[in-house]
Amino acid sequence: MAYLIQVMCVARRSPFDPGSPLHSIGGVNPDGTKWRLTEQEAILGIEQGRWIFYVERPFGDRVEVIVARGPLGNQYLKTEADAERPNNLLSLPNCI
Repeated sequence: MAYLIQVMCVARRSPFDPGSPLHSIGGVNPDGTKWRLTEQEAILGIEQGRWIFYVERPFGDRVEVIVARGPLGNQYLKTEADAERPNNLLSLPNCI
């Protein structure tokens, strides 16, 4: 059974470049502790069926985070097509 987890922040490989690829995603556990996973850890967890990540923007509107492939075959995280610009995942605040 996969755990449903809300992604609340992202960290980019180059924090000052808004076009930089993701390094990690993060959020808050029900007990209030913060969690953070590298993009590769999150991809592995999705592929193994351990986690289902989602972004909730605006409040109440859940969009699933999925694994996509770039033109060169590299895997990365993005949200399902939701007609939002920019991608909901990339519009999240920086993890601190």
